[in-house]
Amino acid sequence: MPNLTVFNTAGEKVSEIELSENIFGIEPNTSAMHLCVVNYLANQRQGTQSTLTRSEVRGGGRKPWRQKGSGRARQGSTRSPQWTHGGVAHGPKPREYGFTLNKKVKRLAMKSALSAKVADKELIVLDNFALEGIKTKEVVKVLNALETGRKTLIVLPEKDEIVYRSARNIAGVKTTLVNTLNVYDILNCDSLLVLKDAVSKIEEVYA
Repeated sequence: MPNLTVFNTAGEKVSEIELSENIFGIEPNTSAMHLCVVNYLANQRQGTQSTLTRSEVRGGGRKPWRQKGSGRARQGSTRSPQWTHGGVAHGPKPREYGFTLNKKVKRLAMKSALSAKVADKELIVLDNFALEGIKTKEVVKVLNALETGRKTLIVLPEKDEIVYRSARNIAGVKTTLVNTLNVYDILNCDSLLVLKDAVSKIEEVYA
């Protein structure tokens, strides 16, 4: 089973924690992680883009010139796609880009992402994140002490308004809860900062 050092907010080693082999120590499945990332990004798309077809563009009701005899190509409407100010052929219309993934694939992708972070030594376990007040400088001090990467994801066991509001203005830093954790955010960060209580919750959910 993988073991990790638990740090305090000063960056000092406090203890060690034993992680679950089934969640933090499996062989990462890149195919499952890729599917989960594609699914996440597809579900973020609004799909509200819309262009006007030739039937929706105003005007063009009269035939511009007679069918034969003018020497020009036959035309039925000035709002055909080949005309300036004409409609768009095969343009985008409102649609839903999202799709559903198998639950087993989602669980495998989550375990693979967590295991990949452990293998790359990008997962940091923090003893607690108690702040006296909403202070961005305090969060910056903690991140510097832990030597986190440029993009850091802080995983909290439960909602903490003080930590959230203290970290929201720091570029590259994002906070999330165990129940809203997703594969895209895990893979997109350089350092995954998980509170000790959040680790036990993750193991409880994905056991």
